Amino acid sequence: MRKWIDMPPVWLAGFLALAWMQAAYLPMGLGFGGGWADLAGGLLVGGGILLIVLAAAEFRRHRTTIVPHREAERLIRSGIFSRSRNPIYLGDSLILAGLILRWDAVLALPLIPVFVWIIEKRFILPEEDRLRRKFRMDYAQYCEKTRRWV
Repeated sequence: MRKWIDMPPVWLAGFLALAWMQAAYLPMGLGFGGGWADLAGGLLVGGGILLIVLAAAEFRRHRTTIVPHREAERLIRSGIFSRSRNPIYLGDSLILAGLILRWDAVLALPLIPVFVWIIEKRFILPEEDRLRRKFRMDYAQYCEKTRRWV
C-alpha cells in the first residue's frame, strides 16, 4: 500500500491541494492580475497534460513500465524522450504551475521548486541509478544527448 501512496500523482495531488487551500482560505488580497494568468495557466496545464500523454504513449509503444518504482525493460529515447528524460515529471510541474496561476495562489508559488526538489530526490535520482546500472553505455550516451528536464 505504501508504494502506491508514494507515487508522483499522489505527490502532485497533495501539492495541488495545498495550493488550492492557500487560494481559497488565505488569499491575502493577492492575485496575478486577471486574464493573462488564466490564459497562461491554461496553456501550462494543457502542455503538462500533453507531455504526460505523449510520454505514456511511448511507454506503451515500447512495452515497458511507467511505474517509477519498477525496473524498466527498455530504455526509451524516442518521441518526447528525445527532448526530455523526464517528460512526465516536467508535465506534473507544468500542471502545478498552471493551476497555481489559474487559482491566483500567489503564496503557493514556492511549492513549485519544492515539488521539483521532492520529485527529483524521491523518483528521478533512483530511476536514473537503476537505468544507469541496467543500460550502462546506452544510458550514458542518452544522458549526453538529452537533458533531464528540457
